[in-house]
Amino acid sequence: MQAFYADNFVLPLPAGHRFPMAKYRLLRDRLVAELSAVQMAQAPAASDGELALVHTPGYIAAVTEGTLPAPAQREIGFPWSPGMSERARRSVGATLSAARVALGRGAGARREGVAANLAGGTHHAYAHKGGGFCVYNDAAVAARLMQAEHARVERKPLQVAIIDLDVHQGNGTASIFASDPSVFTLSLHGQKNFPFRKEASDLDVELPDGCSDAPYLQALEHALDELDRRFAPGLLLFLAGADPFEGDRLGRLALSYDGLEARDRRVFDWAWQRRIPLAFSMAGGYGEKIDETVQVQVNTYRVALEYWQRWNPK
Repeated sequence: MQAFYADNFVLPLPAGHRFPMAKYRLLRDRLVAELSAVQMAQAPAASDGELALVHTPGYIAAVTEGTLPAPAQREIGFPWSPGMSERARRSVGATLSAARVALGRGAGARREGVAANLAGGTHHAYAHKGGGFCVYNDAAVAARLMQAEHARVERKPLQVAIIDLDVHQGNGTASIFASDPSVFTLSLHGQKNFPFRKEASDLDVELPDGCSDAPYLQALEHALDELDRRFAPGLLLFLAGADPFEGDRLGRLALSYDGLEARDRRVFDWAWQRRIPLAFSMAGGYGEKIDETVQVQVNTYRVALEYWQRWNPK
């Protein structure tokens, strides 16, 4: 299974910054040590043209040139630097690459069904601005680019579903696709959590503080049933956030390791039953202990490998 990383492009943060940047390299180290079937590749940088499928030219230029106003930088939560700009492009490039591989448009041109971005899930980025540690919206750019490539190669439209299971609502994604019936946005998130001004996804499921495994999985099942009734995607982009975990500093939910594994298994199974190629990203995770966040993510990869093997039997 192919997975794309960009943790070697370092985003310099001031001492004491609350974003756990080290989790990306820790995840890659764990996967290399424990899951040899995950084949690592460095993510390419998304081009201006690819980013402009979603983002406004002025915003792209401001991020690239370092001319973002101070309030815009504060809304993103990262100080500007050349490393911030480059890493943001690579994070998008990783999801673009994963989606291509899943669909069979990668270098080997083989439809592998499942592929991954070790980071990504930057769902708080709008077309014209970033927010909540998100600079560009990787899932949105991937949806639009895969649709454009599919129309050119297959001569027919591609419908894309984005299943966002980060604990925070994907407000930027919902805004970007608010008037686009070819992309279905589904978000399960904490009702009282960030962002405090939410956008309207195609399907929003709001969960109370302290929500545990059983009610969460029941809510997910109902949401997938509703998605099935309303939409038939040819590609699924899955944001497998680790922040619903009970030990997360910013999550406010109470899912266990087992509950999160069951969540992931249900999404992968839903896609497999319908033979929908799936590209996934890791989205948020802010564990009190960073190793707990990484463990949630490693567990997601173990599940993903099972489904990749179904798509790619020996």
